[in-house]
Amino acid sequence: MKIGIIGAGNIGGNLTRRLTELGHDVAVANSRGPETLVDLSESTGAHAADVTRVAQGAELVIVSIPEKNVPDLPKGVLEGAKADLVVIDTGNYYPQQRDGLIADIENGMTESRWVAMQLGHAVIKAFNGIYAANILERPRPVGSPERIALPVAGDDDVAKKVVMDLIVELGFDAVDAGDVDESWRQQPGTPCYGATTDSEGLRRLLGEAVNERTAEWRA
Repeated sequence: MKIGIIGAGNIGGNLTRRLTELGHDVAVANSRGPETLVDLSESTGAHAADVTRVAQGAELVIVSIPEKNVPDLPKGVLEGAKADLVVIDTGNYYPQQRDGLIADIENGMTESRWVAMQLGHAVIKAFNGIYAANILERPRPVGSPERIALPVAGDDDVAKKVVMDLIVELGFDAVDAGDVDESWRQQPGTPCYGATTDSEGLRRLLGEAVNERTAEWRA
């Protein structure tokens, strides 16, 4: 699959490492320019791209940058991608720690619904609650008792299946967590955020979530 990754931090960088290892054609970009991605490119075989070009020909784009920076992405950042492009949002809203106040999210909009509005394209929420190191260290074969399950939320069932299949390929189980408006169940502060449990345990944690941001996760 031809994949573009916007953001080369902990999650974006480790997804670059694993996806190239699996044979995918990966282009990766960040806000500082491709010249800052030489080490990652040389160690993985990923193509270091300008953010304005990272989606060219892509079937899948992963957006893995701080929430506050999403509106600053270049206009038309997804132009040139395949018509049936799938976009993954791995982000989380950290108002006190990083992002400041984003009024729509504070007022109840899910993080990924807000990201989709900024991008002008539907997104699938995934990889937002896994510790970055686990992307490299915790893949396990199907059926392993140590295999971690990850939640996936989205409105498009076809796009959601693409993402769930990719998660399985990466060595994890994938659990359907509902549509984007249900993705609050996997946001920071919920029981499944950061959990390393199996599919049954993850479904239980998703069901235990309460749709109210605690003081720690509000601006």
